[in-house]
Amino acid sequence: MTPETVFGSITAMGIQKPDDDKRYMSGFGNHFEAEALPGALPQGMNSPQSCAYGLYAEQLSGTAFTAPAAKNRRTWCYRIRPSVQHSGRYRLIELPFWKSAPHICDKLVSLGQYRWDPLPYQRVPLNWLTGMRSMTTTGDVNTHTGMASHVYLVTESMQDSYFSSADSECLVVPQEGILRFFTELGMVDIAPGEIAILPRGIVYRVAVLEGPCRGFVCENYGQLFELPARGPIGANCMANSRDFKVPVAAFEDRETPSQLTIKWCGQFYQCEIAHSPLDVVAWHGNHVPMKYDLKSYCPLGALLFDHPDPSIFTVLTAPSAVPGSANIDFVLFRERWLVAENTFRPPWYHRNVMSELMGNIYGQYDAKPQGFAPGGISLHNMLLPHGPDRDAFEQASRGKQTPQKLDYTMSFMFETCFAQHLTEFAAKEAGLQDDYMRCWSGLEKKFDGTPGGKDEP
Repeated sequence: MTPETVFGSITAMGIQKPDDDKRYMSGFGNHFEAEALPGALPQGMNSPQSCAYGLYAEQLSGTAFTAPAAKNRRTWCYRIRPSVQHSGRYRLIELPFWKSAPHICDKLVSLGQYRWDPLPYQRVPLNWLTGMRSMTTTGDVNTHTGMASHVYLVTESMQDSYFSSADSECLVVPQEGILRFFTELGMVDIAPGEIAILPRGIVYRVAVLEGPCRGFVCENYGQLFELPARGPIGANCMANSRDFKVPVAAFEDRETPSQLTIKWCGQFYQCEIAHSPLDVVAWHGNHVPMKYDLKSYCPLGALLFDHPDPSIFTVLTAPSAVPGSANIDFVLFRERWLVAENTFRPPWYHRNVMSELMGNIYGQYDAKPQGFAPGGISLHNMLLPHGPDRDAFEQASRGKQTPQKLDYTMSFMFETCFAQHLTEFAAKEAGLQDDYMRCWSGLEKKFDGTPGGKDEP
């Protein structure tokens, strides 16, 4: 049977159609269970002497066995073959545009304020592996610290080809097109305005449902993403756990020559196998792929005066060893009301100890109404000044401050406590805007130090 037929066969088994929303379960960090065949999931134990349907029991660990219970991630899989049969003699392969940290090019200057146009699609077909373009890296993939940011350009599906990353948890942010991730634990579809989280070690292949496809990827080398502590905000708003969706079990039972590619310690290895590795018929656990609709994010803001720190818009955070300084914060700037009085409403001018890589999904970003196009990227590295351009400053300083709806706008930020280093592709091939710094050149000196001088611009 074809992969689509096999995954679709859960309909014939009396469960649900592949495109039915009921093929997702709800919750972030929950312990889930799912089976594609009735009775395939053992009850009351993990490793019975003999599994139903002749399946093999196998555990996938996302954290160390002894990780604290609140952070421990693992999933028990009941599969047609154990994963040792989905592995062979590996050979090193090259994916020249996909880089990992540490990756520091001595002749490149990462110190600066940078912005890029959207990456154009290529004339040659590209899949999930060949279409990945690394922009920045930081930390060390070998010691599980830091991250990398990428743009993907995908025009074709992976055929009889599968991928797994031993290095990272991947956060995928589509900007154009619709992708389907066929994973060991089920199917996840994502379109612009949604995100997907693919756990470290999970095997999957990527299909194009509607293309071409472009988007952003944050490779998290460090501690796993979690929901931020809300503190005085309380139990609600921001990203709510019930809005994260986890797939139900679905599997491939396919005897066909295939390739498995593994990213391991920053390099890529490939082996040949004789069948599909997506053969998990039932599973239970919490080390799972998931998706989230960014329009479910409930933003908070100032109700009277001043502009809160952008951290109030955090969707997910991956902690570092230093409390409060994230390995990665995923921050969302979406549609919202501005109502603060006597306040400069756009993001203020700032020098941040964290480094900020931003991407535009759609619309205009309020601090940069010109030049930051959907699909574009900006980088403001640690302790480098940045803020609104001249037009945004003048409008925000002089405009009448009635309640204002920021509409049709969605951009995001990968913020990290580490400095981000440019890749050679980002510096030389990716459409860097050489004139980006000019957006601040028109800011005028307005200072008047005379007695009774102006209090306003």
